Amino acid sequence: MHLFVTGASGHIGSLVVRELLDNGHQVSGLARSDASADSLTAVGAQVVRGTLDDSEVLARAAAEAEGVIHLAFKHDFGDYAGAAADDLRAVEAMGSALVGSGKPFVNTSGTAMLATGSASVLGTEEAHVDPSGARVASENATIALAEQGVRASVIRLAPTVHGSTDHHGFIPTIIENACRTGRSIYIDGGANRWPAVHNLDAARLYRLAVESAPAGSRLHGAAEEGVPFREIAQAIADQLDVPVAGVSIDQATEELGFIGWVASLDNPTSSAFTQQLLGWQPEHPTLLEDLKAGHYFA
Repeated sequence: MHLFVTGASGHIGSLVVRELLDNGHQVSGLARSDASADSLTAVGAQVVRGTLDDSEVLARAAAEAEGVIHLAFKHDFGDYAGAAADDLRAVEAMGSALVGSGKPFVNTSGTAMLATGSASVLGTEEAHVDPSGARVASENATIALAEQGVRASVIRLAPTVHGSTDHHGFIPTIIENACRTGRSIYIDGGANRWPAVHNLDAARLYRLAVESAPAGSRLHGAAEEGVPFREIAQAIADQLDVPVAGVSIDQATEELGFIGWVASLDNPTSSAFTQQLLGWQPEHPTLLEDLKAGHYFA
């Protein structure tokens, strides 16, 4: 298939592009800069110049492709609601170009929308989601396309999509804070759990989804159901040779902003349905193994 990929030069998107090319697909990737365009050209992908704000560009690229994978998102944690609204407009632009085509459209969301606090139950693909969540509208708009002749699906990614290309995600931010403050923090007792997935396993999940996910599928990109956050903090402390420290959620958000709040969530997540539906079997290192490997601290 000839696939249009947004976020094609990013941490996850660059690996998705390689996974697609290595498995016989053609790729056109959205690029907002010369550096992004050059990186796509270097691996054999075509370039579509534009941004998430260019609705006409997005619609045209979607219409010309045989399927779409949407990974781009404005990670502006100072205006997350605004970023989510921009994302919804991009989804609507691409979705409108796909109506009635039968083409696949794979959107991206997050498992964090399943977290409800310190007493969270295991989140499944069918779990109820709070409709007030910032990215819920984009997810629902995607699933609605399944009733309009689009093979639409959503991948909810774990907050920790880890690996050697992860330079700006949640884990690097927490590590930077530990370097700056001289201690690795967890919130309250640190028993809250974060799901995790290696970025190479995530890339394969996107390929499987665009190839065969049924219309209306909600999928979970989580290889590990939940790593206790205190264990994450301890692994970071061991690598940096600093102490671990429990802090309040107020102190965490003061130091880390939005990410401090996310670090307090209990977000145990199952991907059993996703694995069975698509034959997806995660096989790459776990989050703690990746932290112990040292590349996050080079």
